[in-house]
Amino acid sequence: MLGKIKPNNQQNLFKTRLTDLINLGHPLVKLADEVAWDKMEFEFQNLYSEQGRPSIPIRKIAGLLLLKEMFEESDESVVERWIENAYWQYFTGEEFFQTKQPFDPSEFVHFRKRLKEEGLEFLLSQSVALHPKAKSEKEVQIDPTVQEKNITFPTDAKLAKKVIDNCAKIAEFEGIKQRQAYKRVAKQPN
Repeated sequence: MLGKIKPNNQQNLFKTRLTDLINLGHPLVKLADEVAWDKMEFEFQNLYSEQGRPSIPIRKIAGLLLLKEMFEESDESVVERWIENAYWQYFTGEEFFQTKQPFDPSEFVHFRKRLKEEGLEFLLSQSVALHPKAKSEKEVQIDPTVQEKNITFPTDAKLAKKVIDNCAKIAEFEGIKQRQAYKRVAKQPN
């Protein structure tokens, strides 16, 4: 059965409203207001039966799935960080600050199986829909600083080998005869 987040307009003496804690100009708050959560619920409601225990609300689990991808988290770490982050809780539809995990991280596996490839493509299309000009842009900006590079960390052995080789070149250029070149004695880097 499809679970829903029920709005609660009643004040609670022992709980803190998220809107009292957070900056309403924060990018995640603005993004939460732009995402078509109703459209997402309508799209996924046919994946749930009318019987049984209510499911995790779609906004909560789909929102956490989006946060997981945005912040490159694992299933376990996104659920753990959700407890600490009031903005993440607001993004997933909570009204009051929560101190317990929203669900077990294994629920992500069940949700992804339920969505299948078409549902995940729909989630991607929703994120693309937030930036409508992206489809027609002729130029794409890529930040090369985040791409992996084939650079190894300079170890002592590599630096020592470099120094020995440079000293040998200088000695050869200046016409100095060396008693020993140290090429075979120096540790060879991998």
